Amino acid sequence: MRELVTRLGHSSTRAALIYQHTSESREREIADGVDAAIVDALKRRRRPKGHAGDTES
Repeated sequence: MRELVTRLGHSSTRAALIYQHTSESREREIADGVDAAIVDALKRRRRPKGHAGDTES
């Protein structure tokens, strides 16, 4: 909890608890964005042809 208070800049743990739901939803939004970026990068990744990379399969 102390890390959350520090990260969000709250003056007390009580203040952090009041706004904790906001932090959780933002964390989910960030995680979803990172996941989408990884999935997109994997889809765009060039795959070598054939098992050795320079042969046709």
